[in-house]
Amino acid sequence: MNDVLEKIPIYSKDYVRGIFENEDILIKLKKNRKTKHGDFSVDKNGYKKITINSDLNPYRFLITLLHEISHFLVFKDYGFNVKPHGIEWKRTFKKILLPVLNDKIFPDKILKPLARYAINPKASTDSDSRLCLVLNQFNLEKKNYISDLKINSKFTAINGREYIFLKKLRKRYQCIEIQTNRIYLFNANAEIIINHEKKKY
Repeated sequence: MNDVLEKIPIYSKDYVRGIFENEDILIKLKKNRKTKHGDFSVDKNGYKKITINSDLNPYRFLITLLHEISHFLVFKDYGFNVKPHGIEWKRTFKKILLPVLNDKIFPDKILKPLARYAINPKASTDSDSRLCLVLNQFNLEKKNYISDLKINSKFTAINGREYIFLKKLRKRYQCIEIQTNRIYLFNANAEIIINHEKKKY
């Protein structure tokens, strides 16, 4: 548990420690996974486990941890009889997130989008591009996102395919895949590799 507490903001440690007190669950740190920040699972023997990516910044780590704790608490009350991110999970997540929504734990620039996200939380913080982009500013390792690009910039997506950024729409970024000439739309927080060679299209 101590390795987990070291990953979160200092003023949230006592609160999180209190949630897990006397609970029968294992929390494991994992190497970076591109498709998720964390998860909660129960095996056929009823063994409960939370895993979280170890490379998350402290604020995203705390949000992810509370997200997965909410799954655990919902499972204790309802088992497998409710939807993973249904009303029971939303209600539980909002309840345990509320005590940490303050400026002792989160910087001001995170608080406002996080409070807005908490009104109707989605299955992933990545689905809220505004919150995700703010959280990305505190990443321990510098990463590139499609919102960093200029028009006509060439980039490689995490699927290994190359694209050219054509234009920004209201919420998403329109790009063309170089190999197929097909048009794709990306969220602003899509992680990419910037290819510094530019190509006009």
